[in-house]
Amino acid sequence: MVALQVHFLLVPSLMSILGAAQYVMQDAALLSYIDQRFLSLERRLEKCSQDLLEYVDEFRELSKAALARLARLSTDKAELKGEVENLLTRVERAQRDIDYFGSLTDSNACVEVHEDLLTQQLLEEAEEKKRLKLMLNASCDHMLAGIRSLKVVKKTGGKHGSWMKDPGKKHAKIYLLSGSVNNVVLEFANIMAFMENNQTVKARRVPLPVPWEGTGHVIYQGFLFYHRHGSLNEIVKFHLQRRSVADQMLLPGAGRIPAYQLSPQTKIDLALDEQGLWALHAEPGTGGNIVLTKINPVAMAVEHSWDTPCSSRDAEAAFMACNTLHVVYNSPSGGSSRIQCVYDVLGALNAHTNPGLHFPKRQGGHSSVHYNPKEKQLFAWGDGSQIIYKLHTEKKF
Repeated sequence: MVALQVHFLLVPSLMSILGAAQYVMQDAALLSYIDQRFLSLERRLEKCSQDLLEYVDEFRELSKAALARLARLSTDKAELKGEVENLLTRVERAQRDIDYFGSLTDSNACVEVHEDLLTQQLLEEAEEKKRLKLMLNASCDHMLAGIRSLKVVKKTGGKHGSWMKDPGKKHAKIYLLSGSVNNVVLEFANIMAFMENNQTVKARRVPLPVPWEGTGHVIYQGFLFYHRHGSLNEIVKFHLQRRSVADQMLLPGAGRIPAYQLSPQTKIDLALDEQGLWALHAEPGTGGNIVLTKINPVAMAVEHSWDTPCSSRDAEAAFMACNTLHVVYNSPSGGSSRIQCVYDVLGALNAHTNPGLHFPKRQGGHSSVHYNPKEKQLFAWGDGSQIIYKLHTEKKF
């Protein structure tokens, strides 16, 4: 009887224990399932994050490509505009030449030239010459008769470069632009500071936002004018004190071939004289002859252009002085530099005036030659040397 009572007591306890164990097993299975689901969600979230990062990287690359394409399109548009303007200028010039020669055709060709039309054309040509004389201040009446002497001021930098002074009244600073591609201008307080041995330590460094190309730069009225590296024919006007780009322009027709055969690094050579800012370049359409352009430095616009008879073949440099282009020639192996072609835009001189003016006491080439109209002397860069040439001038005929 007692055993039966014990049996009835144990059975409910065992059933209770088995039920509790069953619930525990069910809870463990549920927790395991939930844990697996969380792991699956974590893996999916991680994959989503990776995909999102890949999409962001792809979008960045696409943005860079789009910006680069837009920049190229903008440059191409500016260059195309310049080429169209150049073409229109040449068409107008050719039309004027055709009209002029047509008016002078021999009467035997059965072409009747109206006297009034011929008179009008002559008046227009006279007006054009008068306008050019007024623009270029015809009071500049001296011409180069010889190169008297040279002084090697310093030897610093590589084979290519340029150095100069601003020809303004109160400017004594010296500027050094080393290399044919660079973006740092060294500024010195005066010529004595430049000549010191530790001159680079005392120099003021002026970084440019975009580098220059070639050695044809000039400094005029506190601005640096230079050909922008990587562009076909863009000229930059940079304010040296404010360290910012003030303006830029495109020079029509320039940039396809070097301005001088012996200085292939220079496509556009800027120059200064008593009349202001000029640009020199060569074009395939002119047979490689040098094209001379007068530039308004304030408006950054072309005022007038001349196709000169001076060839760029065997030329190493050139400079302007008193409305006259002087082209410096040499041999490809290096020798005695000489001026063999001059071109006066007002017609007072011809291309054969004073041929063969030699640079004194020096063998080698020039990377750049710049005329300083205030000091009436040349600042030249020759094989890493900074040279000053003093000039001898005479009155024009």
